[in-house]
Amino acid sequence: MEAVIAVFAVLFLLFVGLGVYATVKAVGAAKRGVDRTIEQARRTVEDHTLRAKSFVQVGPAAEIAQLRLALRTSMRATQDALRTGVADDESLKESLGLFERLSAHGHELDADLRRLESEPDRAELTARLPELRSRTERITKSADSLRWAVRDRARRFVEDDLGALSDQIDLEADALRHWTPAGPAPEPGQRAGASASNADGPMGQQARSRTSRSAEEQPPQAITPPSPRVAHPWQKKPRPESTT
Repeated sequence: MEAVIAVFAVLFLLFVGLGVYATVKAVGAAKRGVDRTIEQARRTVEDHTLRAKSFVQVGPAAEIAQLRLALRTSMRATQDALRTGVADDESLKESLGLFERLSAHGHELDADLRRLESEPDRAELTARLPELRSRTERITKSADSLRWAVRDRARRFVEDDLGALSDQIDLEADALRHWTPAGPAPEPGQRAGASASNADGPMGQQARSRTSRSAEEQPPQAITPPSPRVAHPWQKKPRPESTT
């Protein structure tokens, strides 16, 4: 009895543990989904804010907003392209590692640009703009190059697969169209004429000569006289013919 109770207790604890684990996993997944949604919403709001600043403000502040918007747009597009492509192409993992290193420089530059948005010294801001513009161009150029390379690679794979598929379809279509049309059936007269021509030809003469030669070479067979008829007791004797 105690063993049965112990088994039930172990099973109960096991089910409780599994339930707690499943609950924690579900809560964690939900939390990650909420965090991801909040992050996307925050980025969307920041992008719209930067776009509005680039149109409304003038001078160095507008240029800083434009630099931040260009940097964020290029980095996000490259990140999406790499994460989408690495699911189908394992060789893009190295490219994704390079992009993560580039992202570190991008985040550092974005932080510098964000701090300069509230810089009151216009002279200092104007003096630093060429260096910030050069860094932004270098990072966005590298990100764009990596993104277009990934897209060109994916397009090349699609074109190669489509070309191979087209070749296979062409071969299958040629095989389906390949047939030998049956010729018209010969007339009975033509078949008889062909048979007669074959008999009159060299092959027919050779066959007739072989037949005659075999007939001449065969020895004459002895003629066997017919055996006398056996009279049975139940048969009637033949009646003699009348002389009259």
